Amino acid sequence: MVADPLSRVFSALADPTRRDMVARLAIGDATVSELAAPFDVSLQAVSKHLKVLEDAGLVSRSRDAQRRPVHLEAEVFDLMTKWIERYRRRAEARYRRLDDVLRSMPEESAPPPPPEGTAS
Repeated sequence: MVADPLSRVFSALADPTRRDMVARLAIGDATVSELAAPFDVSLQAVSKHLKVLEDAGLVSRSRDAQRRPVHLEAEVFDLMTKWIERYRRRAEARYRRLDDVLRSMPEESAPPPPPEGTAS
């Protein structure tokens, strides 16, 4: 089992079915049956997917009478966002440096047209 929380989250979201479930839960809480509806899989398979999401801290389950809604724990996305943002800022800094280098280069004249009778 992966120990650090960020790795567990990314690992859980590596599966497209789980990403779809998370997208559905972003709309609001849902039961296992409601989450299973769009997929051609058993309720047991959906429960296994939910267990992975729960172990990663992405979802939690509660009890509402006979209903057991699954709830998206959106705070976990802050962890992902901070990690992604750090690397986005680094990439933007590299692009700014590249822009500076390109601006400092002398402009070249347009290449001459191809000789007549040849394909372009």
